[in-house]
Amino acid sequence: MPVQDATKRFSSRVDDYARCRPGYPPEIIELLKKECGLTSGSVIADIASGTGIFTRLLLENGSRVFGVEPNDEMRRAGERFLADYPRFISIAGTAEATTLPVHSVDLVTAAQAAHWFDRKNARREFIRVLKPGGWLVLVWNDRRMDSTEFQREYEQLLRTYGTDYELVRRHGMTLAIESFFTQPFRTREFEYKQTFDYAGLDGRLLSSSYIPQKDHPQYDPMLRELRSIFDRHQLGGSVSFDYDTRVYYGQLDEIKGI
Repeated sequence: MPVQDATKRFSSRVDDYARCRPGYPPEIIELLKKECGLTSGSVIADIASGTGIFTRLLLENGSRVFGVEPNDEMRRAGERFLADYPRFISIAGTAEATTLPVHSVDLVTAAQAAHWFDRKNARREFIRVLKPGGWLVLVWNDRRMDSTEFQREYEQLLRTYGTDYELVRRHGMTLAIESFFTQPFRTREFEYKQTFDYAGLDGRLLSSSYIPQKDHPQYDPMLRELRSIFDRHQLGGSVSFDYDTRVYYGQLDEIKGI
């Protein structure tokens, strides 16, 4: 069974996504400055920019950022979220067809998204839009599944109630990072933590594309279980997710062909 078209999976979850998805460690920016030559003058294409969570981190460095997003609802949410950043340019496009000019950007970034791309055609497009010597940067927040009892129980909830959680999880696990790069790439890892009250945890759950929505018979039982998990593990009215934020970065060229 194929995974539902990623450009449509999040249309009905935009508010929860914008409100409750995690940010990213600011150390990423320092890494890109040191390793990839990122400056306030850099021009960046942030692919599948969504509601603008990672895009904002890039904009706060002063860079000019094209947010390329195919989903209309997500793109509009990103435009609202980033309205105060004059160096943000919103683009209706995809990883495989950004609509950007040839050799127009210094970096191509994609956060929490590259597992949905058509790798061959996305790589061809990244080579087309990057300036010679430009960098591709792929980022994921990987939620730890078993570092605490709370996270183990949350993971079991996803397995019990997720409509296609296992399929989506396998889809991400089989991603071959090297298939995006035309030469050796580098990796770095950072720790990140996200803390919620119950409303935030509820929104974090409902922001996931594989979770039942209100018209599904499992919706109410799922939320009752979520409430129970929260009540068992909250401290001072809060619970936390631990993430390993993984960054893969490298330069692209056409030496190996497409």
